[in-house]
Order: sequence, then structure tokens, then C-alpha cells
Amino acid sequence: MTPQPPHGTGPGEVWRAPRAAGPIDATVDVPGSKSLTNRFLPLAAMADAPVTIRGGLRSRDSDLMIAALRELGIEIDDSGPQWVVTPGPIRGGGHVFTGLAGTVMRFVPPLVLLADAPVTFDGDAEARVRPMGPLLDALRALGAGVDDDGRGTLPFTVTPPTAIPTSVDVDSSASSQFVTALLIVAPRLPEGLTVRHTGETLPSLPHIDMTCATLRDAGVRVDQPDERTWVVHPGAISLGDVRVEPDLSNAGPFIAAALVAGGTVRIPGWPASTTQPGALFPDILESMGATCTLDGDVLSVTAPGVVNGGIEGIDADLSPAGEITPTIAALCALASSPSVLSGIGHLRGHETDRLKAISTEVDRIGGRCLATDDSLKFDGLPVGGLSGAAMESYHDHRMATFAAIIGLVVDDIDIVHVGTTAKTMPDFPQMWKDMLSA
Repeated sequence: MTPQPPHGTGPGEVWRAPRAAGPIDATVDVPGSKSLTNRFLPLAAMADAPVTIRGGLRSRDSDLMIAALRELGIEIDDSGPQWVVTPGPIRGGGHVFTGLAGTVMRFVPPLVLLADAPVTFDGDAEARVRPMGPLLDALRALGAGVDDDGRGTLPFTVTPPTAIPTSVDVDSSASSQFVTALLIVAPRLPEGLTVRHTGETLPSLPHIDMTCATLRDAGVRVDQPDERTWVVHPGAISLGDVRVEPDLSNAGPFIAAALVAGGTVRIPGWPASTTQPGALFPDILESMGATCTLDGDVLSVTAPGVVNGGIEGIDADLSPAGEITPTIAALCALASSPSVLSGIGHLRGHETDRLKAISTEVDRIGGRCLATDDSLKFDGLPVGGLSGAAMESYHDHRMATFAAIIGLVVDDIDIVHVGTTAKTMPDFPQMWKDMLSA
């Protein structure tokens, strides 16, 4: 899947990435985790009592999830900072628009197993090429009718089954979200569900661990007899009052800025223990030349910057946390030595083909990055430095922040369609400027 350039830009869609005038000294409050927000919402829709969600991320992805659940008959009051979800029967007969949100296009269709009528699904044009086939096949194996004209992608219609088996196989090599989608609905199935992963690889395992931890915190029994099998027992989902952690993946570009521009960036609310893949950032950044300290719940990242000592190249397997790859890739493009990022072939099926997109954009600004089937190989910062260009976002929020990191030390970096960052950070451009002016 070759990344396609944006459909066009309107006023304000091309954004000049600000260059850092010197070392940074800033504290950045990062909004709530998208991954946790969009897990809590569907679980709350099936809970045994109303659920209050505090600190939920307000973004396009969460708005799409809320709209999808409302289309299924769930009452959600998100008018204030605290959201209240009132669970009820899953209603069919509607149409769900997924946008480009992987969590919506994967987590919501299994809820139709509990519905009383068929539900249709469609999304953005870019969403129609994202892999869905293994999940749709799993829904068929669970007795649902699925009409996708054989494409294995959006759009499709799911019809509820008359009977539901107690186990299902799914190949989640393309996305761990396929397993998570089935685990989320499993407690509400009459006899629970055993989910078995059949593929050779399983990317982003921390996201599955996050799902299991969220279920267990809600009183659901989840057993894991081996690394490829999950047994979810039937029972009530008791969430009550939940608070969403800061999004550690969204914190990534800000703490990466310390390595690029030099100085210190602090992130309050950093959890001492978490299942978020972004928890890997401190170890990776230290291997690239930063010093990371956790004082209470404040993570501080300090580094000399590209000008004063540079960034060290790395050889890293990012299969557990593919979503942080664009941020690490920006640092690799600016590193003083070559880097290899491996275990990330599944990123070809994200919002865009991220491996192709990263390689294309690094080459566009005068660097060198080779995309293989499963890895990215960087030569590092060329002797003459990188040059300014209009960098495409491909309507992918993490490609937009990738370009912003580069723009900290490269003049004339314009980001096409920076508004795509609203997917997870609606205020990203202002937050970025605030960090540099602190």
C-alpha cells in the first residue's frame, strides 16, 4: 500500500514548523490516552451500571467512538469534562462512520454480536485500505453475517448471529486490535470467549496487555494459558468511575524535542506502572543520548541537542510499540550515526503505509532512509545537513508530528495538513509553540 498524498489543503492547512531558538525548558501537560479512552468507552457501553470517565481524550478518534456508540443506542453525556456513559441494549439498524480511527473500525463491529439488527460500517477513503479481513473472518466464525463484497475492508455490514460459539481463531499479524476487539465484547457473550492468535507474529503486544488489564480492573476474569491464547469468562463489567492516564505516545514528540533542540522537557502525570507502549520511551531515549528521570509522577528528559553532541543512532526492535516509531524515526533521521528500527512491518497497514511514508519524507529533505518489508534503515544526519521542504502528513497524525520534530533544527519545514493531529491532539500546533516559548 503506497501512501497517497493529501486530497488538497485549505486555508491554514500548511503549517510552518517552528525552529527552536535554543535549548528548551518546558513542562508539557499531555491529554489523556487515546488507547485507554477508546477502550473505556465501548466497555462502559456494556457495563452493569453508568460509568463516569474522567480525563478522557477529546479528539476526532474519541468523538467518532462516541458517535458510533450512540448509533448503537448508548446514551453518552460528554458535555462537560467528565463523561457519563449509560449502558443499555445494543441497537442495530444504524450506520457507523469510523473516520480513520482504527479503534472504531475494529472495536465496534464485534458489538453487533449483541445487537438486534444489522449495522453498516464505512469510513474515510484512507480507511478503506486498512486491513479488516481477519477480524471479519472471526466474526463470521462466531456466527455473524458479514457482507464486504469479498474485499476484507470497509465498507461492510455485520448481521447479528443466532448462536455464538465459545472460541475463535484470528490472525492478528496485521494488527493487535483484532484480538483486542474480540476481548472487549467477550465478557458479554453468553459463555465468554476463548481467542486464539494464529499468525506468525503478534505486533504491539502491550496494547493487548492494556486491554486485559482494563478488563481485569473491571472485574472480568481473563486467563492466558499461553502467549497466543486468551480466555475471557462471562460476567458483569464493573467500571464505575475511571480516570484516563496521560497519553504517553502523544508525549513522545515533546520529550523527543529535548534530544533535538537540547534542554529539558517535563511531562507531569507519568505513571510509575502502565501498559501503554509509550512507557518504552525513557529507555530508548537514554540509548540515544538523553537523561531521563522520574521524580514522583513527573518525567524529565534532558539532552545536549543536535548541535551540542548530537543524537546517537540505535538498533532497536519496536515490535512491542509500533505506534512510537514515527517519533523515534525522526530522531534517527537526525542522529550522528546510522540506525535500524525493526519489527515494524505491520505499520504498513496503519493510517498510511508508515514505512514508505517515513522513507519518502526523509529522502525528501535530503536524508537517507531505506524501508524494507519489516524495518527502516537510516544513514543518519548527512554532512551537509537536511534541507527544508513541504513535508506530507498523508492525513496521519504521527507523520505530522514526525515532521514537526525535524523542523526544530531544519529551516523551512512546512507540514501539509497539520490539522490531522486533531485525531489525538486537537491543540498540537499551539502546544508545540507553547513548549518552545516557555
